[in-house]
Amino acid sequence: MSNDTEAIRKEVWGLFQHIQPIFLATVDAGKPRVRPVTLIHFNEKLWVSTGANGAKIKQIRANGNVEFCLLLEKGENKGYIRGTGVADIVEDMETKKLLSENIPFFKQYWKDFTDPGFALLQIHVQDIEYLRPGVFEAQRFSVQ
Repeated sequence: MSNDTEAIRKEVWGLFQHIQPIFLATVDAGKPRVRPVTLIHFNEKLWVSTGANGAKIKQIRANGNVEFCLLLEKGENKGYIRGTGVADIVEDMETKKLLSENIPFFKQYWKDFTDPGFALLQIHVQDIEYLRPGVFEAQRFSVQ
């Protein structure tokens, strides 16, 4: 990775907050399905907590490819971070427990990390497209 790409990569990862709204696209019968979710940036990884019986879980079980878009604003200027990759449904109970303790809104939706209605996704980002607010050309790089 060149020094320029490494600097951009650090800039992008520095823009993620602990929690932020994003748009997440999954695949359903070959068609994209987009919905707003909360992206959790914890331990330098990206996560989504969701209901275990929802459409996105069924779609990810069938096809784990996902894309997300985080909208960025700086003054009147807009930009975005688009990430493509694969979502894994986390089965490891220690990981689910750790994340449940670090999601501020967790108790609003689930009893505890063993709640059968709780599902946790880990987003393994493969590629990033980054458009800085106020810039007209997106930059792309592979995360791996």
